[in-house]
Amino acid sequence: MPEKTLLNSSDIERALVRVSHEILERNKGATDIVFVGIKTRGVPLAQRLAAIIRTMEQVDIPVGSLDITLYRDDVSSLSFKHVVQQTYVPFDITSKHLILVDDVFYTGRSIRAALDALIDLGRPETIQLAVLIDRGHRELPIRADFVGKNIPTARNEEIKVYLSEVDAVDKVTVMRTEGGKNELK
Repeated sequence: MPEKTLLNSSDIERALVRVSHEILERNKGATDIVFVGIKTRGVPLAQRLAAIIRTMEQVDIPVGSLDITLYRDDVSSLSFKHVVQQTYVPFDITSKHLILVDDVFYTGRSIRAALDALIDLGRPETIQLAVLIDRGHRELPIRADFVGKNIPTARNEEIKVYLSEVDAVDKVTVMRTEGGKNELK
């Protein structure tokens, strides 16, 4: 199956605006909210959400980036192509409403790793999860608080998120893969 586009740039923007409204509604405004994006594509998504909220509320939301490589439960099986990147959270997360942002939510293992990494940084008041795509197939009892789009998939399909900040284009695609479970999300 060739790569099929599921969301275009406008679809992604609409989903992020809706998620931004949901975040503000759940948290009764933007007070004490911070965003932390999971590298790589969670970071620009977090930055976009913060920019949308800045436009709506005239409040600057701090944004950090989180590398979860060393917290993964499959770190010993990762190939050498996975390079440890820097975590950058230049603000105190203690007593904040932390919104963890990722591109694709799959088994829940990446989110579990991110939670472990975050707890090493401080103790937020709450940790809420915002994802652009929830594709199902959870292996851990973790759920997203904010979802841009639910896209049920088969295990032998791969969801790819392309963002202009990383990939020079905004789109979400699906493609059938050979072995099935080749994604690490």
